[in-house]
Amino acid sequence: MNFAGVTWYVLGETNSTVKLSWIVILVTLPGLVVPPFGGVLIDRVDRRYLGITIDAARAALVLGTAALAYAGRLAMWELYSMVFLLGIGFAIYWSTTNALIQELVPREQLITANATVLIAVQGGMTAAGALVGFIYERSGLAGILGIDGTTYLISAICLLLLRQGYYAPHEAHNMRLTSASPTIEAPPEMSEPSLMGSDEEPFSIRSVFADIVEGLEYLREQPRVLALGITYSCMMAGVITANILVAALAKNLLSSGARGYGWIEAGWAVGAIFGGLMAGTFARKRPYGVLVVALAILAVGHTLFPYARMLAIAIAMNALFGGCRALGGVLTQSSIMAAVPPRLMGRTQSAFSVISTVLQVLMSLALGWFAQHTTLSIAFLILGGIYAGGVVAALRVRLLSTAAQETPTAAAG
Repeated sequence: MNFAGVTWYVLGETNSTVKLSWIVILVTLPGLVVPPFGGVLIDRVDRRYLGITIDAARAALVLGTAALAYAGRLAMWELYSMVFLLGIGFAIYWSTTNALIQELVPREQLITANATVLIAVQGGMTAAGALVGFIYERSGLAGILGIDGTTYLISAICLLLLRQGYYAPHEAHNMRLTSASPTIEAPPEMSEPSLMGSDEEPFSIRSVFADIVEGLEYLREQPRVLALGITYSCMMAGVITANILVAALAKNLLSSGARGYGWIEAGWAVGAIFGGLMAGTFARKRPYGVLVVALAILAVGHTLFPYARMLAIAIAMNALFGGCRALGGVLTQSSIMAAVPPRLMGRTQSAFSVISTVLQVLMSLALGWFAQHTTLSIAFLILGGIYAGGVVAALRVRLLSTAAQETPTAAAG
């Protein structure tokens, strides 16, 4: 609701897709700097407490901005500042959550766990997509931000109730891990936690950079994990930056206003829920083939999206895209969690966050400029291109996975 509400507010105030692209840039820009150090933090402190702290800080920030909007004193630079600070939290939060899931869930249940999380998230997005247009028309940006800030508080409470006590990541490494799921099984060289360094180093600059180097060295030695990360990064870059064009599609081509934009976003969420429910079934049969097909549909479908001249067609297409994104997200995240040693999960996720952020910033600038100075069709063609990059990366994942299964005793890298 926050992102949709802010997007529509800025578009209404400025009528500029270039200024709209700054919202995406500001929310993703911290991902260029924060994740490497955030990854070290995630791999050193209790991931639950870190999530609680981030949620509480974001609640205070958003509720404060909502108060300014309600009082009619919200300036555009203050809104941009809120987006930027939320981007800092975003740059750490999802890597923290993914690492916490891997820490709590047995490997053979990772697909189910990731699908459940995705369904929960998309369930919230379904409600948001269906309601955001109506709420915006009645209570404006202040109402949207007030609800959003409250959800951060609820999230912090849920994490607080998740378990008791403080557990640094190294305390979880001694727990007995079950074997990986045969549908997403990592090759032996990937599932073996060979990089078991000392977890007792202080937070000195030297040790922090040593941890960053260790994480990068791991990715260099594991091309399959790196290819999975690139696949996921291309998909996330497409998902985030697509909001620029979808808002313009609803406003300029479909003339459906904020309510139509909300229905298109709701279609995405409904499709994502269905895709999450089907992820377990598809994962048992050629998971990487399913991943390639899902990304190919996203690539071709977004190229054709501006030719959907009816709102109902746009909603149906976005529902298909949501289902494909859900399948791709569950399969890639589950494969990453099965392959990466727990003590390196934070740094690995953060490295992928940096890749995704670079792609998002470049795509936001390109899409905003082309949408305003050329046509939406060209901008959607570029968006389809980033998904095509994900197809190429997914094909490499499938090739490396097949090669690893044929030579299970091959050395890493």
